[in-house]
Amino acid sequence: MKLLEILEPAVVKIGMESTDKEEAFEELIDLLVRTGKITDREKALDAIYTREEIRSTGIGKGVAIPHGKDGSIKQITAAAGTSKDGIEFDAIDGKPVHLVFLVLAEMNNPGPHLQTLSEIATCLNVAGVYDKLIHAKTPDEFLTMLDLMDEEAL
Repeated sequence: MKLLEILEPAVVKIGMESTDKEEAFEELIDLLVRTGKITDREKALDAIYTREEIRSTGIGKGVAIPHGKDGSIKQITAAAGTSKDGIEFDAIDGKPVHLVFLVLAEMNNPGPHLQTLSEIATCLNVAGVYDKLIHAKTPDEFLTMLDLMDEEAL
């Protein structure tokens, strides 16, 4: 499953309003609920919180990739957002997060989940991708930048 097959403009939030990670989880999960990508908001939140208890998914350098698995999730799905002011995320480097990819996956099928996380990490390793994504002005521009970075990463 390619990241750009599960992301669409309706699940990309430019200018997130969240100030902490809990609000960020809710803001992005609400996008997935509104678009019908997930049906059980509370179970999705629980999946994210369960994973977050292990270790913060704020991976540093302004990026967070909260993710989780739950039986209510029928296929892998994702949402993304940017924050100009930054979100307090308990990131490993102690700095605010400006780019969030939230990934939810079904139980008992780790392949797509791991592939999506790997694809995000690979794209973020391309020089300049972070800056281009956080400066995108629209969801379409964000996805176009991600598509270009995905091609460059290959």
